[in-house]
Amino acid sequence: MLRWPLFPVLVHGPSMAPTLRHGDMLLVRRGGRVRAGDVVVARFRVRPDLLVVKRAARPQAGGWWLVGDNDLVTDDSRAYGVADVLGRVVCRYWPRPALLRARPAAPGTPGAGTGHGPHQV
Repeated sequence: MLRWPLFPVLVHGPSMAPTLRHGDMLLVRRGGRVRAGDVVVARFRVRPDLLVVKRAARPQAGGWWLVGDNDLVTDDSRAYGVADVLGRVVCRYWPRPALLRARPAAPGTPGAGTGHGPHQV
């Protein structure tokens, strides 16, 4: 099976606001190097059925500790632990096209598909 290096993802929920909003469509690069501050698509080891978009905070236990940009939503590594990153978000292509750049972790932050259409996360 041929796997393209890029795949689309549809954001579901408010955990990455204000950076990303519910309904945003993203383009994700499979694999590759991840750095702290990158926005990534991943699966938590304790919830392998759940595909998420979060910010990589730090490498931990052979995976990544992930956090959402919205401090009021805690459905990230604080709730589910370490995650395995599938790819790094390259850009938002709809409805407000923009490149997504890495952002340093905020002070106090711990560690200061199939190709048949967008995955929903």
